[in-house]
Amino acid sequence: MKFFLDTASLEEIAAATSWGALAGVTTNPSLYARVGGRLQDFHEHIQRICALVPGPVSAEVTAEDTDTMVVQGRELAALASNVVVKVPLTAAGLAATRALTNEGIAINMTLCFSVPQALLAARAGARYVSPFVGRFDDISEDGLEQLANIVNAISNFDFSDCGPNGQSVEVIAASIRNPNHVTQAALIGADIATVPFDVLKKCVEHPLTTKGLRAFEKDWEKVKQA
Repeated sequence: MKFFLDTASLEEIAAATSWGALAGVTTNPSLYARVGGRLQDFHEHIQRICALVPGPVSAEVTAEDTDTMVVQGRELAALASNVVVKVPLTAAGLAATRALTNEGIAINMTLCFSVPQALLAARAGARYVSPFVGRFDDISEDGLEQLANIVNAISNFDFSDCGPNGQSVEVIAASIRNPNHVTQAALIGADIATVPFDVLKKCVEHPLTTKGLRAFEKDWEKVKQA
């Protein structure tokens, strides 16, 4: 399973990229607002992210109608070769996805909460589909079960007549809240987990790792003093 970072923070992206394990980045309007983003700087900010990350960078349209989504999608795709246009999983979004996919633009369909939605995204030619895990948990439903159902359904899907090249869809486990979500997403078979930076840091850390490191340091001090 690949790791994407779910953020618009250049500092977080640079730090995670330095670890050598980051495969891409996902952003959305909320994440951009969280770093104090301004409308006039949005395109430049996406270009800066794309320059930091060797893999795909999802940048989201903000329109709700098909025609404007297509216009915004073209603008975003023109910013850098690794931009993936993020489109909401609505009827208008499906139509925009088909139009943009026909132009060779990679699409990440977001806000997916059901198997039928995921299958429609695949049929429309999306390159990625992003089922949300944590938001199910917020309403006391099992987000991991929903993710498992979507992964299973997509694995049974015939892509031969979907998209310009009939390429398969990768499932991005989104709305990840903790390392257990990451673990279960990997075991379920999700292709990608997109995680906030604080969750990614927790994935690196383990108390037994820290304990073992302290023991090594203590023993090495004995060696130096011998």
